[in-house]
Amino acid sequence: MTTLALHPSPALLRLSDAALLLVALVWGTSYGVAKGALLFYPVIGFIAIRFGLTFVLLLPSLLRASSRQRRHALRNGLPLGLLLLGIFLAETYGVAQTQASNAAFLISLCVVFTPFAEWWLLRRRPNQQAFVFVGISLLGTLLLSGGVNLQFGLGDGLMLVAAVLRALIMVMTSRYARERPTPALALTAVQAAVVSIGCLAIAALTPAELPALPSAPSFWLSTLYLVLGCTIFAFYAQNWALRYSSPTRVALLTGAEPAFGALFAIFWLGEHLSPTAWLGGALIVAAALWASSRRH
Repeated sequence: MTTLALHPSPALLRLSDAALLLVALVWGTSYGVAKGALLFYPVIGFIAIRFGLTFVLLLPSLLRASSRQRRHALRNGLPLGLLLLGIFLAETYGVAQTQASNAAFLISLCVVFTPFAEWWLLRRRPNQQAFVFVGISLLGTLLLSGGVNLQFGLGDGLMLVAAVLRALIMVMTSRYARERPTPALALTAVQAAVVSIGCLAIAALTPAELPALPSAPSFWLSTLYLVLGCTIFAFYAQNWALRYSSPTRVALLTGAEPAFGALFAIFWLGEHLSPTAWLGGALIVAAALWASSRRH
């Protein structure tokens, strides 16, 4: 097996950490923005539009890559794109069939699954402190979400599947980045194409046809934000960071997403948090800051 030891410079690691915290910030805003866009268009069609536009914008980066880099992008991007498609489908339909608090807690289990996936697939055991702060992050999400309903249904199962797939895509991206190095934008382009084509294929198999594209400016502004910030930037930054950081570290940093999402809900949507929820958000941020303070 290819050696996967990580020896980034401190400056490079700090830059990677800052990018991942920014990813958590923009992802935290994505649910509210996407919710507004979905008032105009069905879920499957909207995901196809979002990732289809992403592919079109990133196609020049894929074409500029060398023939070897394009081969690597295809070999890496096809399986990673299928995992990403599975994540979006499981999350989308899971959220629709379970309580919001259950969904937030179950998807956060990605932070718990990632160190075990890293240990299993990369043969690299995270240190004991990492497991402690994974637990703190999980506790913070539990407090922030207001607890969970222990009655386990189909929606809960789908969210659990999404959490497992998130952990797997973290580890597999890290592994491919070292075995078959690929420009991050070219890799993101292939992943976006797989997701968009997959959603269009699913839509073609369903009885109801997709409606005409919306004309409302708010729909396209929301879509543009999700494409540029929450897809192109976020996936580029994550794919790039996984070349230098361990999947567990990346999961802890991007795991601050619920805390930023709560802040977005407060300042943009006018929602309110209980003291317990504030404590949960503080624990999530503390776990992320701990991850950024560790060099390895």
